[in-house]
Amino acid sequence: MPDIGVRTIGVIGAGVMGSEVAQVFAQAGFEVVLVDVTDDALERARQTIQRSLRFQRMLGARTGLAAPPTVDRAEVLGRIRFTTELADVADADFVVENVTEDWDVKRPVFEELDAVCKPHVVFAVNTSVIPITRVGGVTGRPDRVIGAHFMNPVSLKPMVEVIRGFHTSEETVRTMLAVLAAIGKEGVVVADSPGFVSNRVLMLTVNEAAYLVHERVAEASEVDRLFKGCFGHTMGPLETADLIGLDTILLSIEGLYRSFGDSKYRPCPLLKQLVDAGLLGRKSGRGFHNYE
Repeated sequence: MPDIGVRTIGVIGAGVMGSEVAQVFAQAGFEVVLVDVTDDALERARQTIQRSLRFQRMLGARTGLAAPPTVDRAEVLGRIRFTTELADVADADFVVENVTEDWDVKRPVFEELDAVCKPHVVFAVNTSVIPITRVGGVTGRPDRVIGAHFMNPVSLKPMVEVIRGFHTSEETVRTMLAVLAAIGKEGVVVADSPGFVSNRVLMLTVNEAAYLVHERVAEASEVDRLFKGCFGHTMGPLETADLIGLDTILLSIEGLYRSFGDSKYRPCPLLKQLVDAGLLGRKSGRGFHNYE
C-alpha cells in the first residue's frame, strides 16, 4: 500500500454500500472502523462481508467484471473494527459516510463527525443526490468535504464519481484521488449538482423503465433483455435497480424531483408500491425480479 498519509478509514453506515466500502479498504490493507447504530446491523455487515469475500471471484465471472486478488478472509475481517460508537472514529485519518439518502439523517451525523474527528480529516460523502456543498455547510471544514459516489458492487467497480463542492479544496481532491488509487480505483471529478452525472441519468432511466412495466408496455425481463442485447449493457436498468435497492432508488428520484421541481423526475407509482410492499430488490429477495 503506498504511503499517502492515510492508515485508518472510518466508514459510517454498515448497510449494503457501507459493508462493501469497508471490505475494499480492508482488502487494500487499511485499518477500518465500521460504525452503525445497532449490533444487529453490524453483525449483518460482518456476514455480508464474509459471503462477499467467499463468492467474490464467482460474482466477477458472472458479471464479466474483474475481481480483486484473492485474500485471506480472516485477515481482511481482522482489519475491520465493528462498533456502534461514532466516537471510535476519532483517530481515523479519512472518513467515508454511507448512511441513508435522507438529509435529516445525514446532517446530525456530519455535525457529530465534525466534533469528533481531527481537523485535517477529509469527509467523503457517499451519496447519489444530496449536494456536497450542503453537507460541507454544516461542518467547520467545508474545504475538506467531498463527494465519493461509489457504485454497487463496490468491490467490482473500477471507477468512482468524485464530486467537488463549492468550498472543496484542491488538496482535498488530491487526497480523495490518492485514496481511491490505493484501493485500485479511478476517480472522475465532476461539479456539485443534484444527482451529479451518473444518477441524474441513471435514475431517469430506471424510473422510465419502471413506467414501461407499470403501463404494461413490457415485462421487467423484456426491458432488461433489450438493454443487454441491444446496447451491450452488463445489466438492464431494472436489474440494476434491484441491485441498488428500490428504497434507495425511490429516495434518489424523490430527491431529484424536489431539487429540480421538474415533472420528468416524478416517481413511478409502481416503484412506490414495490417499496411500500417491502419488495426492495436483491436484499429482500424480490423487486422487479424474483431472487427467492
